[in-house]
Amino acid sequence: MNLHNRRQVALMVLLAALVAAVSTIGLAQQAAPQRKALTVERIYGPGPSLSGTLTQGMQWSPDGKLLSYIQGSGQGREAKLDIWALDVTSGERRVLLDSAKIQALAPPGAEQPGTGSQATGLGRVTPQRYQWSPKGEALLFLSQGNLYWFDLATQEGKRLTSSKETAEDPKISPDGRRVSFVRSFNLWAVDVASGKETQLTRDGREELMNGKLDWVYPEELDIRTGYWWSPDSLQIAFLQMNEKGVTRYPIVNFLSYTGESEMERYPKAGDSNPVVRAGVISVNGGEPRWMDTGAEKDIYLPRVEWLRDSKRVAIQRLNRAQNKLELLYADAATGASQVILTEEDKYWINLHDDLYFFSDGKRFLWSSERSGFRHLYLYDMTGKLLKQLTSGEWEASGARVDEKSGTVYFSATEKSPIERHFYRVALDGTKMTRLTREDGSHGISMAPDAARYADTYSNVMTPPRQDLYRADGTKAMVINENKVSELAEYGLQPAEFLKVKGADGTERTAMMLKPPDFDALKKYPVIVYTYGGPHAQIVRNGWGAFSLWHQMMAQKGYIIFGLDNRGSAGRGHAFEAQVYHKFGENELADQLAGVAYLKSLAYVDGTRIGIHGWSYGGYMTCYAMLNGAGAFKAGFAGAPVTDWRQYDTIYTERYMGLPKDNAEGYKQSSPVTHAAKLKGRLLIAHGTGDDNVHYANTVQLMEEFIKTGKYPEVFVYPGRGHGISDPTARVHLWRRVTQFFLDNL
Repeated sequence: MNLHNRRQVALMVLLAALVAAVSTIGLAQQAAPQRKALTVERIYGPGPSLSGTLTQGMQWSPDGKLLSYIQGSGQGREAKLDIWALDVTSGERRVLLDSAKIQALAPPGAEQPGTGSQATGLGRVTPQRYQWSPKGEALLFLSQGNLYWFDLATQEGKRLTSSKETAEDPKISPDGRRVSFVRSFNLWAVDVASGKETQLTRDGREELMNGKLDWVYPEELDIRTGYWWSPDSLQIAFLQMNEKGVTRYPIVNFLSYTGESEMERYPKAGDSNPVVRAGVISVNGGEPRWMDTGAEKDIYLPRVEWLRDSKRVAIQRLNRAQNKLELLYADAATGASQVILTEEDKYWINLHDDLYFFSDGKRFLWSSERSGFRHLYLYDMTGKLLKQLTSGEWEASGARVDEKSGTVYFSATEKSPIERHFYRVALDGTKMTRLTREDGSHGISMAPDAARYADTYSNVMTPPRQDLYRADGTKAMVINENKVSELAEYGLQPAEFLKVKGADGTERTAMMLKPPDFDALKKYPVIVYTYGGPHAQIVRNGWGAFSLWHQMMAQKGYIIFGLDNRGSAGRGHAFEAQVYHKFGENELADQLAGVAYLKSLAYVDGTRIGIHGWSYGGYMTCYAMLNGAGAFKAGFAGAPVTDWRQYDTIYTERYMGLPKDNAEGYKQSSPVTHAAKLKGRLLIAHGTGDDNVHYANTVQLMEEFIKTGKYPEVFVYPGRGHGISDPTARVHLWRRVTQFFLDNL
């Protein structure tokens, strides 16, 4: 056979093999279930969430025997919201209060101002729709700015207040006889039996708020209220916030013809903070007694709590540099105070809510990061350390004490920094036991009697569900399985958890999402997802760690990658503190180490790597696009901080210090400084109504881009807040972000 004939035979054999292979592939495709494509419209549109629906408004009855919740039914004008109760012993569910009675008692009104999801500060905290009375015999409602009381035994209700002025932050006194609230910047109380109202403070106004918090305290100190009942129900401790020196920043409504503005008290880095003092007032009114918190007024009072004797108030005092925290006892009658415990740190102090005073009046529980990791400590009332209850290179927080059994319950990262589990330990520091077993993230709500707890559980591939457990960790019943059957149609890709070396050579946790039908012989583009800042964590075994948009982009052929750089949460204070006085530098160094890892993979196209993030992640995206030496071909920054002098005092100064003391650090940390170094394509989106990261950040960066001849793309969302959260705007935004990466990677 000559060479020509041999080639013909070989070609015929090759063609036959190809036909057979194609036929086999075709049969396999016919046999395999069809994968449904995710879309921006399905992910962000107004339809049912692909994360399912959790049981809302869950609250424990005071005796811990019922778990109440809100259950909706119907749509439109037929929509109903009933309050149900789950008997945690028998598992029986029953209607506690039906919607007809609720509406007859307290007709539903429009959403209260400032409670929408566009707002931050207290605006990001949904107010309680109802509260249990301390004895469990009644429920309290807040609707259209007024208070309503419903007796569960008689099934009768009554209106407690009647005013055109809104009642805010209602609380029932421990004896159940009164309900306190804030109205027009003053504290009030109403007698439940008689309906008689008493105005407790009288000097409140916009710039001098009694019992009402400003924007920056709840946003950055994680405090949710400005006043507290004494255990004997005879006094109220409260914060008075003098806002006179705080800048009134305009949030302009660009959609109005007259440029209407909402003025926000917003202290920017280096500027004046509110002057805050703590007072105590009788429930019958009169003059408040002011607690002695020291001569220095440029401080923070981030936590207040009564001691069990109702004679003393525990006040935490934090200096402006936020590296010294003191626990004070103040005499409620005289205001005289003494320092009981002091925490100091080379960098900064992270606050906590683990203070618990024992009923014997001899001990209290406290947590501290003095070892480099947050752990629990037991003290006597004089501030003498009795016992360290937990220890190790992991974090413990969220302590709940059961005095009867001598047990402390808490959440921790002991198993893994990317998971959250629930534990118990004896008061002598022995018998530490992990109660939650399933790998992933567990959020706990413990019953008042500590006999049971509700566990909201998820992992990276499973939407959250809610279950009821006994205190020993055995499962009692399902609260809400939250199965989202539709998710199976999309064939979600499993996330892979990785260990990647950071810039300093030590390991970082990372995660990766690969495209469906991944082929290691191909080259794929990569989208890096980042946040990067303190108190947040990208890499975690919990639902939402990779969003459904990330899954959609994986379906479109992208690898998704995330890495927790130095400064992020979950690995102790020493790991977090490496961003001190130099935002951006170490975070980017670790992200570039992640890029180097990606480029070492044969299936990654190192010339097509993008990055995106929101808020601090938006800052990191801008910083990386300007200082990353071209490592990223394209980046999307959502609501970015572009100059840390534009951000608030408490957050910024905690990490960066005062601008006058760290001028070079502020300058080098700012993307505005580096605008001329932009490489690649940059897309920025920002809401003009953002009360957190002001729209001015993007405007300021754009001015530098204009000066330096750079051409990023900017999308403006009129009136939207920090999250750009309404479905119409989110669909618009993520359509553009999707196309941006398709075009540029």
